Amino acid sequence: MGVYGIVVCGGQSLRMGTDKSQLVYYEKPQYEHVHHTLVPLCEKVVISCNAGQAGTISGNYERVVDLPQFSGNGPIAAILSAFQTYPGHDLLVAGCDYPFLTIRELTFFLHSIKRDTLAAAFYNEADKYEPLLAWYSSDCAPILRINYENGDYALQYFLQKVGAEKYRPESKNVVTSIDTPEDFKKVRDLLARQNDHENGN
Repeated sequence: MGVYGIVVCGGQSLRMGTDKSQLVYYEKPQYEHVHHTLVPLCEKVVISCNAGQAGTISGNYERVVDLPQFSGNGPIAAILSAFQTYPGHDLLVAGCDYPFLTIRELTFFLHSIKRDTLAAAFYNEADKYEPLLAWYSSDCAPILRINYENGDYALQYFLQKVGAEKYRPESKNVVTSIDTPEDFKKVRDLLARQNDHENGN
């Protein structure tokens, strides 16, 4: 079965002080932009959110809300809820924290994944996986569930344990997570200048 794209909106965004999925970098809320980015690469794309965010997602987007048995325990809730809602499908996961993510980079990522791989993820300069820029095969579902039941909620630890493939993007900006209002303003201003330059302004 084809890969399903999961736009991960969940999280408290404590350092940002506002919901990062609602931030606007490209003239639309980031959850819409990431959805648009995933569509060409996936059989289906859905918005993953927690119960508190469900009412803030506008438009005709299919949603998967964190299931009660998983909610409140970090990003693993989004992955487990998606696997339970769409059993048998591999998941291409993209968080709303990465404004420099492109279709081109995701295409390279998907093409790099070996056939017998359990999971793969973008890898940053700090030598850590980006669990919300990742691909999880359907075979991950039972392993993740066991981890969860054992109190192991960290996706970083899971990716390390299964020896997930490491994908280093062409540009380190792709794995830059924007987590504070100051960083958001810097990136928004940078993107605006780039847009002006491209339009000859």
